[in-house]
Amino acid sequence: MEIKFNFKSFEPSDHLKSYAQTRFEKLEKYIKKSDNAQLLVNMEVEKFRQIAEVILSSDDMRVSAQKESEDMYSTIDMVLDKIETQVKKLKDKQKDKRKGKSSKAEELGPESVPGDLGSPPDVVKTDMFEPKPMDVDEAVRQLQKSDYDFLVFFNAETSRVNVIYRRKNGDFGLIDPGM
Repeated sequence: MEIKFNFKSFEPSDHLKSYAQTRFEKLEKYIKKSDNAQLLVNMEVEKFRQIAEVILSSDDMRVSAQKESEDMYSTIDMVLDKIETQVKKLKDKQKDKRKGKSSKAEELGPESVPGDLGSPPDVVKTDMFEPKPMDVDEAVRQLQKSDYDFLVFFNAETSRVNVIYRRKNGDFGLIDPGM
């Protein structure tokens, strides 16, 4: 892996250069073909701000990160942690993709994933009812009285079927298809 350093507004010490070189060489273990990989490290000093920006480019990835602090050594450590996290996450995604795993399916859990990926999910329950005509305020009151998260009703003002639902913050939302 080729590591290039650019320094702006300051002249780095030999110790800082060797420290940064040693720290960023750790990224090589995450790269398959490290011969083609390039790491560009831009370090800059602006008054009290020590800024480090890192761009990692290889055949199968391109990630970047930027951090700032009052000490260049800690800035290097922070930006390395950030870029390392991004590279690990990207590698995990690539590995899951090769294995044929779906990240959404893993988040939902095995019980919600259909047995065959090509088959649609099963409809387990069907409710039949006629929406009652009411205005939006009455629909809100009905929903507050019930334990349900939504209510389908016939909006008497617009003469259309609407849905009123509870939002996570406690407010209510209204869906009016406008048809």
